[in-house]
Amino acid sequence: MEIKILSPLWGHEHLALKVFLDKIKTAGYDGIDTWVPDNLNDKRVLFDYLQQHEMYIVTHQHSAKGCTFNEFKESFIKNLYKCAEPRPLLINSHTGRDYFSLQQNLELVDAAQEFSEKTGINVAHETHRGRVGYSPQMISTLFEMRSAFQITADFSHWVCVTESMLENFTATVDEAIKRSRHIHARVGFEQGPQVADPRAPEWKYALNKFLGWWDKIVVVNTQINTKILPVTTEFGPVPYMPTIPFTSKPVADQFTINNFMKDLLNNRYRLI
Repeated sequence: MEIKILSPLWGHEHLALKVFLDKIKTAGYDGIDTWVPDNLNDKRVLFDYLQQHEMYIVTHQHSAKGCTFNEFKESFIKNLYKCAEPRPLLINSHTGRDYFSLQQNLELVDAAQEFSEKTGINVAHETHRGRVGYSPQMISTLFEMRSAFQITADFSHWVCVTESMLENFTATVDEAIKRSRHIHARVGFEQGPQVADPRAPEWKYALNKFLGWWDKIVVVNTQINTKILPVTTEFGPVPYMPTIPFTSKPVADQFTINNFMKDLLNNRYRLI
């Protein structure tokens, strides 16, 4: 199995796309985790760059919307096909809403599975606040009902939602690990989805907890012969990044932190 470390575009939208792609290539990333641009020129720049430099992409379905469930479902499926255009490693999906009924969310999961069967592109449903997998309590029901349900493991949301390091959800976390086909390598804590700086000693306990979960995901995917496991260094910008009061200045540099995570994970898993 190969592990490919991806950079998020999130937080760098102010840069010209070619400038950002050069930046992450120079920094040593294997690819990018991003949405497919609406702008046709940006789309061409992105797709051509990835092909020319043999870099990888995980596309991001996050923009499905609608005033009714049926409108949302139609938008969701349309966005999956848009995400499929560059033939990504997989599609990371913000699926459903936490206020949709179980049956409605299952309809979306089933629609994504039908899409995958038609296209050969896996959809990994991100464990994200406000979405279908917003909490371990909610997702455990989906695990029981859908054996093919796969996830992007972003446990930073779960520790925030449950105000814990998931000590009381061992069985659900174990099952989530088995179903993880993509990692969002952001470290959260009991009161938020992102520690200020994972390099700081006060956050060592949280970093070590997350590394333990990610280690298990790597082992599982090695055992099932996953060809490529994408890992996105997903520390985000303000307001995910805390700021210094009265200044609006971030307490640390997002790209520097993500580079730290990239190097840490590459060193940790280089022999896989």
